[in-house]
This record gives sequence, C-alpha cells and structure tokens, in this order.
Amino acid sequence: MSTLKVGAIRGVSASSDAVTIANDGTCTANITNNLSNRNLIINGAMQVAQRGTSSSSTNGIGCVDRFHNIRSGHDEEPTQAQHALTSSDTGPYGEGFRFSFHVTNGNQSSGAGTNDYMSMRYKIEAQDLANSGWNYTSTSSFITFSFWIKSSVAQNFYGYIKTTDGTDQRYAYETGSLTADTWTKITKTIPGNSNLQFDSTNLQGLEIYLSQFWGTAFTDSGVSLNTWGAYASGTRMPDNTSTWWTTNDATLEITGVQLEVGSVATDFEHRSYGDELHRCARYYQKQLSGSGKAIASAFAYSTTYGNFSPHYPMGPMRAAPSLDQVNGDNYYEINGGLDHGDHLDGAFIIEHGTETTCNIYFDPDGSLNNGYSFYIRSDNASAYYAYSAEL
Repeated sequence: MSTLKVGAIRGVSASSDAVTIANDGTCTANITNNLSNRNLIINGAMQVAQRGTSSSSTNGIGCVDRFHNIRSGHDEEPTQAQHALTSSDTGPYGEGFRFSFHVTNGNQSSGAGTNDYMSMRYKIEAQDLANSGWNYTSTSSFITFSFWIKSSVAQNFYGYIKTTDGTDQRYAYETGSLTADTWTKITKTIPGNSNLQFDSTNLQGLEIYLSQFWGTAFTDSGVSLNTWGAYASGTRMPDNTSTWWTTNDATLEITGVQLEVGSVATDFEHRSYGDELHRCARYYQKQLSGSGKAIASAFAYSTTYGNFSPHYPMGPMRAAPSLDQVNGDNYYEINGGLDHGDHLDGAFIIEHGTETTCNIYFDPDGSLNNGYSFYIRSDNASAYYAYSAEL
C-alpha cells in the first residue's frame, strides 16, 4: 500500500482539515487564502459610519463610509442606512457580517422616467489599482469582485465598472434574478484589457456601480455583459427593469464587498473596526460631534478674525481637504482671554490646506482682542465639523 505524504503540500500539515483524501488516493487541498491586504475595498463590511447611521437627504455618502448612493429624477427621497444584521440574515451573518449598506426607496409616483436613476457607487484611487499586482492590460490576468446582496423585490439588477484614466472604459455585469428577501452571494471574475489605464496618482481611477435603476437615457439594449468597451453615458449597461424603482419603499442592501487580484473569490478579509476607521480617515475624518466639546486653541490676528492650524487627528489625508460642517449662530463659542462668551458668525473657513495640515479662520459675532489666545468649543448638540478628501 502506498503512503501519501500530505506534508509535501506546501503550507499544509498532515493533520490539516484542509486536505481531503479520496478512496482512490487522490488528494485535494482546500486551501483558503488568508493573506492580509487582499481587499481593495475599504469598509466592505460596512462597519464605519462616521456621518451617522442614516440619511434621507444625501446624494452621495450619507452614512456608511466610502459607499455612495446617488439618485436623480426621484419624486421622494430614498433613505440610506447602516443596517444592523441579525441571525435571520442567513448567509452573511454566518460569515461574520454584522452590518449592511441599506437603501430604502421613496415613492417614485411619476414612474420610470428616461433620465431617472439610482445607484450605489464606490470609488478607488488610481494608484491602488496601478500598484495592486493586477496585470490589467492582459486578458489572462484577473480581478474578482464579490459581494452579498438582498432585495425586497425579485428581479435582476445591473451594474458596471468604469475606469477613468486614459480613455474611459466600461464593464457591465448583472446579478442574475434575485429571490425577494433572500441574501445571494455574487462573484464576478473580470479580465484585463489592453485599453485599460491606471496612473499612479491619488486621483480617481475606478468606479464600481451596483444600480437600482437607470432610465433609457443611460442604457442600451445592445450593450454586451461581461466584456470591456468604451464608456459612453448612454450605453452604461443593458436596459433596466423598473420594478424596484416603481415599488414604494423597496429595499436593496449589500455587504461583504471585496475586490481582489486573481481569478478566484477568497474568503472575505475581515478587518478590525480600528483598522477600517483609519483607512476611511484617509478620505473623511470627523473632528467632533455634540455640545460642550473643545475644538482647538486659537489666536486673534485682528479684532475681526481668528485662526487655528490643526493637524488632522487620524493622520494624513488623500489630498488637501474641504470642511464638512454644521454652522450658524451659537454653534461654536469662544472661551478664554477677554473673549469669553462670543460665538462664531457662520462657518469655519479652510485655507492653505495640505494632506497633513491646514489653516482655519473664522469671524466672531463680536470684536476680538487682537493678539490674544483662547479656545473654541462647540455650543450646540447638532454641532460637528469634519475634514473631507473624498474622491
């Protein structure tokens, strides 16, 4: 009787459950790729939501970090939310997912218009693709896109992937017919193409769309699936089914979103909340939220203006940021020096920004004492400000 030396399989011990030996002596290694940094998607498990857990007014990122929901032509606003999963969410819950990116439709009472649309979207820096190890100009080299999806409406959904360096290219795909209220795992293996280009920059290089609906101004029945082609606004994907769009309060949710180099979808790369938060902070850092919280030590450089120069609390950002903030009378208060009790008259204004620091100046509602230092604190439960360097 011959003896199979299992240890000859690299990385597999003789006692490993990853090896199956059949009666005929055939050995199969069921090896899972657990290498870190495989997933090019940040926050694919939907853990981080710095802006809050829901929004019914945002066209873009309104709750879950890095994930947009865009819309136009709607009669009633959709709601996007970070949705908590439970053990009844058969599929993703058992694989360790506790949140989804969840969109609830409004009542689109005027029906499916030619220029109407709603879509989830994710953007990736060009350098992350250029340096990923994907030989993206070769048809023999692949990336694999995978995710869990659930819809309250039984239908097929389309999406597309778009490159934005060089000549824009588009790759349309479909989920296949989904069963209502049932989680389904979708996997798409995508080859390279000689027309693809990714520059090694911090600018946008790739957009991924998973769409609830696009009107016929954006679609064409002749678009081929699962192949690269030149992007054009009117030929993003095949014509869409309008059932979800015209169903009041229809829902669509996703989780476990992964994009990785290779032709096989490996197990999802679960990362800690702290790790994902720091990755998200490259694009968005919330400085404060709530009342009575210290913001910064500041300085009056005239009787009418003050300023402070912060370093971003969670490290460098993708690019010089803009400010995302709630502002108005009595939101931020000046304390200390001879200026106790004055409030800011309107918003903070950012200038001289870089990836690591900036200058913020402001106009108080009273007169400052030139040359004095003081500190600023929030004075309203709704007050917040954040740095944003989103793609």
